[in-house]
Amino acid sequence: MKIQETPDGKQPDLFELLRSKSEMSTLPVEQETGEIEQPAIEFEQPTNKITDEKQTGLPNEARRALVALLRYGVIMAANKRLLFDALCRYETQIQEHLENMYLRMLVDEQAGLVLLLQQDGTDTDEEEETSSLISRRTMTLYDTLLVLVLRKHYQDRETAGEQRVIIDIDRIEIALRPFLPLINSSRSDRRQLSSALKNMKERRILAAVRSEEERFEITPVIRYVVNAEFLEKMLQEYQKLVEQATTDD
Repeated sequence: MKIQETPDGKQPDLFELLRSKSEMSTLPVEQETGEIEQPAIEFEQPTNKITDEKQTGLPNEARRALVALLRYGVIMAANKRLLFDALCRYETQIQEHLENMYLRMLVDEQAGLVLLLQQDGTDTDEEEETSSLISRRTMTLYDTLLVLVLRKHYQDRETAGEQRVIIDIDRIEIALRPFLPLINSSRSDRRQLSSALKNMKERRILAAVRSEEERFEITPVIRYVVNAEFLEKMLQEYQKLVEQATTDD
């Protein structure tokens, strides 16, 4: 290989010669137009995954209302107006979520009530433990009699046109008195009654009346615990049992 000399007569350094050839090979090739072709760069459009997920889910107010319904089982407009309105507004979407948990909600806008219920067809004994988030509690005979008494009073006052149905503990005692032979008692036990009334408040069947410890409001929940037809049937059955118990004594 013949190496050309520089103008000053010196031979070029071998490393400089190789470097100059390498730089020439990396220069861009001119096109016919004289312009340098730039490589095309494609940028991937970012996707907002968090926003997309939120758009397909429930709004915040609907999620808060759903959590409250799952926690309490009953939401009433009288004391939880914002939650009640959200449950009504997003009823369709919330129902879809509840279906995945074998639940449904009953909305009674006129009564201002939303009630969490077991989904129809999933309350069989075989599936109850695995498919039910609503635990069943068997009421005592005393509690059952109390519910019937409260339901009867509610029905009578509602028929009379009252918007809020209030009852005091003395009236409850009087209404229970005819059924006392069924629980082997001749007089009312105020401590037992107070305990049963507390239980009814926990089940949202009763609500406290402000500043009046011995008066209670019967909530519309009682309608869905005992309907009118079942009420009359049960009262007749218990009255027969009372007559039989009295005769035996």
